[in-house]
Amino acid sequence: MSTVFHVDEPGFDDLGEIVDGSHGSFNTHTDGKLIPKSIDYKFDEPALLKELSEYVNSTYDQHYGKTKIQTTEFILDQGLGIGFCVGNCIKYLQRYGKKDGYNRKDILKAIHYAIILLHTHDLEHAE
Repeated sequence: MSTVFHVDEPGFDDLGEIVDGSHGSFNTHTDGKLIPKSIDYKFDEPALLKELSEYVNSTYDQHYGKTKIQTTEFILDQGLGIGFCVGNCIKYLQRYGKKDGYNRKDILKAIHYAIILLHTHDLEHAE
């Protein structure tokens, strides 16, 4: 089942991003990129991205965010971020279907580490 995503007026889109409806069939995202007003999503991406965002936000309320510096931040600061993130992506994808069955949380954790990997890549390999 596909989801048609409409952004017809200035304000917030379904993902909570600020948009500006002043570019005809496109809206301006906060980073200046143009996004189409309507996308026929095939894989329920807006809802899944919202779920991912909620999961990431929840990690900052858990033990991971209780100290001034997270362990992941320390590892990245030591220059070990790429391998650490790749290893954690593999770990959580490998255990999907094994530990606690087909656990969505394993997938969310792998994606979260992939986002941290992308961030680390951008810091280390700025174009």
